[in-house]
Amino acid sequence: MKKEASPTELSEMITSLGDPSRLRLLRLLERQELSVGEVAKVFQIPQSTASRQLKILAEAGWLSRRAEGTATYYSMIADDLTEAGRAVWGAVRGTMGRGPELEEDDRRVQGVLAERRTDSVGYFGRVRGEWDHVRAELFGGRFTTTALLALIRPDWVVADIGCGTGNVAELLSPVVEHVIAIDQSEPMLSAAQERLGGATNVSFTRASVEGLPIEQGSVDAAVCMLVLHHIDDPSRAVSEVRRVLRPDRGGGVLALVDMLAHDREDYKRTMGHKHLGFSRETIEGVCLRAGFKSVYFSELPSEPDAKGPGLFVATARV
Repeated sequence: MKKEASPTELSEMITSLGDPSRLRLLRLLERQELSVGEVAKVFQIPQSTASRQLKILAEAGWLSRRAEGTATYYSMIADDLTEAGRAVWGAVRGTMGRGPELEEDDRRVQGVLAERRTDSVGYFGRVRGEWDHVRAELFGGRFTTTALLALIRPDWVVADIGCGTGNVAELLSPVVEHVIAIDQSEPMLSAAQERLGGATNVSFTRASVEGLPIEQGSVDAAVCMLVLHHIDDPSRAVSEVRRVLRPDRGGGVLALVDMLAHDREDYKRTMGHKHLGFSRETIEGVCLRAGFKSVYFSELPSEPDAKGPGLFVATARV
């Protein structure tokens, strides 16, 4: 632990905490060492801004620095703080609580760390023969994802509910018997039809999720990709999806992808969102009340460059 801070030094430490973003930054650096670039990705700010914020905290005595190659890593090490600094941070940290903003910080840190691990693995892969580069050069970068879709039964009928411009239907159509692409927006359906013009096993229907023009028990699987937050009554929508599913061919499954609970109120005004994401408890409750027997909920890894809230996938089975 450092020697005791003078009144002037203590005042500078306290003053440096006046910016909410620096409080969030210290909270992360207390648990995980990060580089300037990684901080910029987590907070989605320019590196120059990240560097300035880190410099303020470091000069105030909050942070330790470590150089590794061309990168500088920052962390807050409690044992390196003055006793007064530890007391101040303990008091401040204890009042921060939780919330969507801090949870989003945590998810983005996990994405950054996952990217760091990938970079490390990639480095050792390169020094052991450049295999990843050779494989991509020979076969491209998308074949792994496409090949894994072959795990889906080829005789399945899949409903792409809220199909948008057809990116999901485009992936599914080569590996299943039929895709029913449904959206209530005519422009979206037109874009999907144009995108999938060559696919003979995709049908397009304009309809809402709450009133699907599909016979009961006639679909093996359904996908709702970033749809539920646009719907007034998610429970009614999920119950309607449950109605059309059939479990007798190894299916009866709904894949539901949407945003985790967040506090971006402007999404309601700018994009017409009805809900600010969903919690695990809400999604599990909605699916179970709709008649699904099991629900598996998983947060998806956040990509450091993504600007939106974190995502989840919920797999509900009849």
